[in-house]
Amino acid sequence: MPMPSSLEIAQQARLRPVADIAAEMGLLPEEVELYGRHKAKVSLEALERLADRPDGREVIVTAITPTPLGEGKTTTTIGLAQGLNRIGVRTAVAIRQPSLGPVFGIKGGGAGGGYSQVLPMEDINLHFTGDIHAVTAAHDLAAAFLDNHIARGNELDIDISTIRWPRVMDVNDRALRRVRLSLAEKIGVEREGEFHITAASEVMAILALANDLQDLRGRLGRVIVAESRGGRAVTLEDLRVAGAMTVLLRDAIKPNLVQTVEGGPAFVHAGPFANIAHGNSSVVADRIALKLNDVVCTEGGFASDMGLQKFVDIKCRTSGLRPSAAVVVATIRALKMHGGVGSIVAGKPLDPVLMEEDPEAVRRGAENLRQHISIVGNYRIPTVVAINSFPSDHQSELEVVKEVARAAGAEDVVVSNHFSLGGAGSEDLARAVWRAAQKGAPDFRFLSREDASLREQIEDIATRVYGADGVDFAPEAEAAIVAIERLGYGGLPVCMAKTQSSLSHDPSLKGRPTGWRLPIRDARLFGGAGFVTAYCGDMMTMPGLPTHPAGEDVDIDASGRIVGLF
Repeated sequence: MPMPSSLEIAQQARLRPVADIAAEMGLLPEEVELYGRHKAKVSLEALERLADRPDGREVIVTAITPTPLGEGKTTTTIGLAQGLNRIGVRTAVAIRQPSLGPVFGIKGGGAGGGYSQVLPMEDINLHFTGDIHAVTAAHDLAAAFLDNHIARGNELDIDISTIRWPRVMDVNDRALRRVRLSLAEKIGVEREGEFHITAASEVMAILALANDLQDLRGRLGRVIVAESRGGRAVTLEDLRVAGAMTVLLRDAIKPNLVQTVEGGPAFVHAGPFANIAHGNSSVVADRIALKLNDVVCTEGGFASDMGLQKFVDIKCRTSGLRPSAAVVVATIRALKMHGGVGSIVAGKPLDPVLMEEDPEAVRRGAENLRQHISIVGNYRIPTVVAINSFPSDHQSELEVVKEVARAAGAEDVVVSNHFSLGGAGSEDLARAVWRAAQKGAPDFRFLSREDASLREQIEDIATRVYGADGVDFAPEAEAAIVAIERLGYGGLPVCMAKTQSSLSHDPSLKGRPTGWRLPIRDARLFGGAGFVTAYCGDMMTMPGLPTHPAGEDVDIDASGRIVGLF
């Protein structure tokens, strides 16, 4: 009998009341705000009550460079948590909320899959508790205040040519990447504008990085939207809109609590993209989960050059959080693609060549895995490699991965069957990760020294993380960095905007590219979030839809049930 689809598993699951899950973790009834029976928000007052309780251990799950096949990083994160709970280690999941862009675009849902997913899957992948809509409204309120200020006399003497505040929406729409804005009250006053996807919004990054409501309010006030004609930074505090934005986000900052397929606790909160923004779930969700559990399994978006690097150098640096262990997820099929075998076309069946036994292709592709283990090693975090198992895997191929991973410095390499077996299929992985997490990371360090300049940070990431020979800064990027340093923000951490499909800036370069240099075309200051974003190559902040968007398969059947959502 074939395995049920992820949607069928989700719809057939018997969900526990989320109030029971909260109580078992140690939350008080007044700290849990129910959104029906199976969703809740957790009050930040819980952090105040639990302040003196020691933290559990945080495990960051990352992966090799993604392929169209999907490596199952979210599924592994959830399956690992289920496995840890099965072996008696109190564990919670902490992951990001999916964006509607990928859900209806190329990726589908972001709540895991098979018997390792978080529920209610349909709600989490769609509107959930409204956090993303709140971020969209808060961001666009600021844009409206900015243009209204200019239309009403421009008391702050804003230089319109310096405005860098876009509008946002939670849908992939390439037609809105560049737009022409008109101020109707001022005939002839027009300027160019743009739309970003909400997950790339600085407001989303702030929501994910804020420590509490007052920190959120302060960060929003520090957002720089333009400069005056005299060269002074113009902030959202200057526009007197930061308070209203905070009111819109008052509930959104509270972490969302749901459950895994096996009834374990799962925090799903905030959704910054990892290829554009910093790609990690919220600081407040991690903090609450760490006070209530022995282990928190979180994930950084995409591969270790993206989400893990930003988890450490942005999220950990600014929050004080520290990882105890890391998991690098790989699949045999994806390693074969990195080794130059097979091709995938959207909507077409899996290339049969990827099913054939080919340990040499795996060995070639495993150079990509070797680089990702090296990246984690930069931070002195103990690493476990999880091979996300498929029926087409051959023992000879698995042995190649184990050999390469151990030679590259992995503490352990474990085959996991969490997708088809849930926690029962990930117990071996759970034991290996728990051993590594108990040792911890006593020699943990950041990539760059504390006083590194923006250019030095970019060069460190390019050469030590991506494997580039060096960096080429376009004149626009040079000028932007000079302007950022002039405003006094030269000491902020750097957030790289880069394709997720390659260790390089070129998505066509698979495996472990060598002999290349990283082009930086621009840089932008995100003063409220507390980082500077450097844009590599042709990276877009508003994704487009593929030829056959995933949304084509989503529908409602005759009984009102959702179909086609993955």
